[in-house]
Amino acid sequence: MAEPGNPIAPALLARIDDLLSEVDAELASHYPGGGDDGQPVHTVYLSAAGAGADTPHRWGAAALALLDQHRDLLVELADEAAVDDVRARLTTAPIQDLRLDFEDGYGWRPDADEDRDALEAGRTLAALGLPTSGVRIKGLTTAERRRAIRTLELVLDGAGGVPDGFVFTVPKLRVTQQATAAVWVCEALEQAHGLPDGALRFELQIESPQAILGADGAATVARALHASQGRCLGLHYGTYDYSAACGISPQQQALDHPIADHAKAVMMTAAAQTGVRVADGSTQVMPEGTGQQVRAALVRHHGLVTRSLQRGYYQGWDMHPGHLVTRWLATGTFFRAALDAAAPRLQAYLDRRGGAIVDEPATAEALATVVLRGLSVGAFTSDDVLTLAPDADLSTLRNLKERKHS
Repeated sequence: MAEPGNPIAPALLARIDDLLSEVDAELASHYPGGGDDGQPVHTVYLSAAGAGADTPHRWGAAALALLDQHRDLLVELADEAAVDDVRARLTTAPIQDLRLDFEDGYGWRPDADEDRDALEAGRTLAALGLPTSGVRIKGLTTAERRRAIRTLELVLDGAGGVPDGFVFTVPKLRVTQQATAAVWVCEALEQAHGLPDGALRFELQIESPQAILGADGAATVARALHASQGRCLGLHYGTYDYSAACGISPQQQALDHPIADHAKAVMMTAAAQTGVRVADGSTQVMPEGTGQQVRAALVRHHGLVTRSLQRGYYQGWDMHPGHLVTRWLATGTFFRAALDAAAPRLQAYLDRRGGAIVDEPATAEALATVVLRGLSVGAFTSDDVLTLAPDADLSTLRNLKERKHS
């Protein structure tokens, strides 16, 4: 039997500790944690010229009418109970997140008109009181940035400050410096308007291939996210600008095209464990036209939302009241199925039992996170969770999510 060698010198161990403690601190700063169970299921994008305090009511009423007209189809996609749950949601709180658009959905208008609409948008957002809401400004490009910044400032003026849950979207990210400029705009507005430091936050919209792969070969979106100094709340995929820039023909531009999957996978990887949300884009297929066309559009949107959820994109754009119907139907169905699969595994993990699937702490974290997401969107209740996993109360789920367990 070989004799044990001399132990590693304490000086070397101290040197390793010094090196890696700095690395550990840097990693903790860049990647504070992921899994946001408070993420909205969607963002409704609507021209700032066509919105008002009655927007959620109008959209909810239109969605209810469509649901009632095509209830048989929706029951085929899910079941009676699920459709009833969607109807209740559309009656009480159809929209979780609203973005009043001053970019593509608004277009170029005389400055006086955009000034007026920006002030009105601020008043509307302040009156709505949604969990999350805001505006999409024009891009921070040479031709647009002065107009974009003025619009943002007037929105805040109209709102009388920063409404709860306010966020603004910066479109057409192409270089890291655009994120830095957005930070500078936030700092300047906070100082000029006497707002608390950090009051303003933004989303970066990924509509350009250069946001995914820059000229230097790096993922621009990752660099931009970390240059945002904690102000970046989310990354939103822009389906049609991105696809067009990659040369995809119009009839093939869609959320499920391989070019879209690649971009969103890079976005998700860049945002992983940062706390930054990733949102899927929109579909241009609206539930309008003949009865057959409406039904086909509902089936398509339901399938796209389900596909996104399966791939970990828990939020997406909705551009039509009818999209709310299939958004909430697909979301509720997905999370209820997730609970049925996750709850027994969570209870087995808490019991430290064996079984057909033996889960590790990282998997327990993911199981707890998906259950918390389902709770946050009202797909089921805490009692439903406890029926399937008696030891998985809210405190336990949150501890598992944060890995505060042995």
